[in-house]
Amino acid sequence: MAVDDGSRADMPSPVLYYVRHGETDWNAARRLQGQRDIALNARGHSQAVACGEILHDLLARDGRAPADYDYISSPLMRARQTMQLIRATLDLAREEYRVDPRLQELSFGEWEGLTFSEVRARDPEVIRERERDKWCFVPPGGESYEQLMLRVRDWKATLAGDAGARSWCCSASLRPRRRSTPTSSRASSIVSSKAT
Repeated sequence: MAVDDGSRADMPSPVLYYVRHGETDWNAARRLQGQRDIALNARGHSQAVACGEILHDLLARDGRAPADYDYISSPLMRARQTMQLIRATLDLAREEYRVDPRLQELSFGEWEGLTFSEVRARDPEVIRERERDKWCFVPPGGESYEQLMLRVRDWKATLAGDAGARSWCCSASLRPRRRSTPTSSRASSIVSSKAT
């Protein structure tokens, strides 16, 4: 484990491309998936291929080859399927990527499989508690956004050892949220950032 001695500012930061998994039937039905292992639906497959095309264009724009990147996925099926479709679109071996459980989606515990309307009807007092402090609220049997952030931060800290030469492409469910995406959209989402 790297120790932060204050000199990290001198170290180059790797480029991170985060790709949210494509759509599942549970997304379409507005069900809380959390860490349930749900597969992509047909639209999700198309979105993953579109993400691969977008990533290809971004890398070409920057003069980088897809093989220059290290690829890491959540172990959840929807994230792994997204990663495999992206890699195939980039003409890379589908299965040659790493999996890290710290990239799994937020656990909604007992609420997984329910819609938010069903949760609201079932646990109105718990929902009121959640509304008072969404960041620290822990669903029954689940985890808080704060716990998720700590888990992902631990993962990100491990990238420091490779910051000199590598860049990263992650297929993950790092921030579950309801998003209105037009049906004509090319992809679920790609975010590029400098790790700091």
